[in-house]
Amino acid sequence: MTALSKVASYLIEHCEILAGDVTEEIVERFPFEVPQAEVESAKRMYSEFLFFLGESINCTENSVPETLQRWSKGNGERAAASNAKISDIFIRYPDTRMVFSDFVLNLGKQFDLTSDEIVLILKRINHLLDLSINETVFAYEARTDFNLKEAQEKIRELASPVVPIQEGIAILPLIGKIDTDRAEHLLNKVVPELPHLEVNCLILDFSGIVTIDTDVASHIFNLYNVLRLLGINVIFTGIRPELATKVIHGGIDFSSHKIYANVREAIKAL
Repeated sequence: MTALSKVASYLIEHCEILAGDVTEEIVERFPFEVPQAEVESAKRMYSEFLFFLGESINCTENSVPETLQRWSKGNGERAAASNAKISDIFIRYPDTRMVFSDFVLNLGKQFDLTSDEIVLILKRINHLLDLSINETVFAYEARTDFNLKEAQEKIRELASPVVPIQEGIAILPLIGKIDTDRAEHLLNKVVPELPHLEVNCLILDFSGIVTIDTDVASHIFNLYNVLRLLGINVIFTGIRPELATKVIHGGIDFSSHKIYANVREAIKAL
């Protein structure tokens, strides 16, 4: 049996004990406290990590242990869910690599490995750790993107409230920056709710809009046609000169729209 084969058998047979020692040494190096539940999770992961390392020493396959993938993905998802920085995870890897480097050097002395054999094991370990980082980053980014989209959806909902003011009459104040996403939200989420609210007259108030481009202005004014098809009378208010200019340059015809300077005038006219 070659020296590498002996190391492989040793790692497989003693993976749990070795994983416990490695994990404790890694945790001791951290300048922060690690929850015990996380320590136990790391021990289980490193147990499979070392078992897999033992099996792969004499192989050329570069697959990844499923437990390592799950553990790395979980680290990324937890960090994103708690709004932690990705650097809070990366800070652990240098100490982890140092502990594994010492671990492999001790294996080299124990089993009289050559320098090439030591380098081979270190390369396998670093490859697995790099794959672990990739899984963590991918999971972190995916969860962060999900959180961002969820927050944006909530903001759009809060920024597009339909406010009933009289029986059958409501105001939809448009506030802040109107982009394509918000325009689509108005069309796909706000408009379908209006019949349920028994609104037959809707005042679209533009006075709170900060910025809007010509294309988005076109989408907003197209709401008029959709609402009219639903039998809802539409009134526009608060259109500032710069917005009016963009709308005209976009080729939008104002002639068939009811437009007032502000909400008060619109209500008086009803």
